[in-house]
Amino acid sequence: MKPFNIASALLEMAETQPAALAIAFPEKNSLDKNGITRYQKITFKELAFETACVARGLLAAGFERGDRVVMMVPPGFDFFILGFSMLQTGIIPIFIDPGIGKKNLKECIAETEPVGFIGISKAHAARVLLGWGKKTISKTVTIGLRLFWGGKEMQAIRNFDRSQEQGPFFDAGPDDLAAIIFTSGSTGLAKGVVYSHGNFRAQLEMIRDTFGFSPGEIDMPTFAPFALFNPALGMSSIIPDMDPTKPAFVNPLHIIAPIKQFGITNIFGSPALIDTVGRYGEAKGVKLPSLKRVISAGAPASVKALIRFSSMLMPDIEIFTPYGATESMPVATIGSHYILRETQEKTGNGYGVCIGKPVEGVEIEIIRISDEVIPNWSEYQKVAPGEIGEIVVKGCNVTRSYFNRKNATKLAKIRDGNVVRHRMGDLGYFDAEGNLWFCGRKAHRVKVGEQELYSIQCEYIFNKHPDVFRTALVGVNGEAVLCVEPEKSAIPIDQAKLKVELLAWAAAHPLTGAIQTLLFHPGFPVDFRHNAKIIREKLAVWAKNELA
Repeated sequence: MKPFNIASALLEMAETQPAALAIAFPEKNSLDKNGITRYQKITFKELAFETACVARGLLAAGFERGDRVVMMVPPGFDFFILGFSMLQTGIIPIFIDPGIGKKNLKECIAETEPVGFIGISKAHAARVLLGWGKKTISKTVTIGLRLFWGGKEMQAIRNFDRSQEQGPFFDAGPDDLAAIIFTSGSTGLAKGVVYSHGNFRAQLEMIRDTFGFSPGEIDMPTFAPFALFNPALGMSSIIPDMDPTKPAFVNPLHIIAPIKQFGITNIFGSPALIDTVGRYGEAKGVKLPSLKRVISAGAPASVKALIRFSSMLMPDIEIFTPYGATESMPVATIGSHYILRETQEKTGNGYGVCIGKPVEGVEIEIIRISDEVIPNWSEYQKVAPGEIGEIVVKGCNVTRSYFNRKNATKLAKIRDGNVVRHRMGDLGYFDAEGNLWFCGRKAHRVKVGEQELYSIQCEYIFNKHPDVFRTALVGVNGEAVLCVEPEKSAIPIDQAKLKVELLAWAAAHPLTGAIQTLLFHPGFPVDFRHNAKIIREKLAVWAKNELA
């Protein structure tokens, strides 16, 4: 593979379409006469110039190629300038979601052994007071007011040398370290995924080819790091006015208004965001004719959410629900037309959730379920066609390791010659048409006697009930317990009646006959990144206390 640095695309865009919109950011607390958020806009030429200035400023401040640097910067002008300048110079950004909690943050930062920390004043104050990276961090940049912790201010970095159009550039090889991106930690302590420049290149090509992105499109990435791909795709980015850690609570107008204002053609959003905006759009009769596609990932999107959001789209436009993980994405994809026409009935009858066919360049195999290390690949590990097993993937987009987490790497990776296969930690199977079906996380299977229940298979039998928002299967002392979060309704739901109905459904289905206990919960704990992955580990503790 030839040398490739994703930041090089920004330089190309600055030359080929310098005046085109690169990114638009919402101006804080700034509304026009119609109550619509105002946006600050920056062209590709301006973005490339600012990136070059910051790249020179970082190197002058003592940062070097190969330095690992924690980034705690909210989505906005500085986030993207810093992201591109670090990739351009070979400085390694470390992305950790602050929502994992202070204690977990300290552990994750310590294990990456960063030499630098770039963040807003609040992040620096927490770093110093809580001792994050105390033994290794020696280079710091503050966005905002620099107080007692010293280091450089972002403004000084940006203004160090503004006399040149071009900045320093690192012509990366495919195996060169590009970034460390932490998982959401929804099933344990977050892990730092090691991304090479080759991984980024493969991801970029797979995303472009799978979804048919074309230059000139306008994207709304509600998960900001995805916007770093857009210059290489020739796309403009519109950053929405929202808290990226709370997509479930987004103001629907802050999504709908910029889609109409900018003529946005693509939006990426978690299932929680799709559900929230879709509820509003369906109720208000909103139409979004500019959208060419919608992409939702992070967890399976419910059929109800797909139907609601689809009501705003033109009839031929689909919501794509790609399957993947921080360690490997994309892996497979499927569109809402096929789901609503072909698979939703099967999903409601315990077949699992259909996640489509593998994307080109990714090989998917199903192996026997195991909680043990599998050091080397063998064809004998594969299960028979149609049998449920563990999903394993191989491809150039598949990352090779976690940073400083040898045991986690051993459990998640299988050596296959010079490459590695990644164990997704998910259970599934292929049907006769070659579609992959998702049955649940391996860690979430519940054993009752000799029977093993898989979460997604069981839960979606009950999720089709009109009074059910979502359900979660957990195990308590060898007993299968169904936790139920009812739909929010203006008319109170008769929970006693609903309980009788759901338990009757459970008894009538061979997959769920072992479920004889049901508990209502006001609002499930979910992951902070997408607000869509149910934290069943916390629910299990809650259920145990409820049943005590």
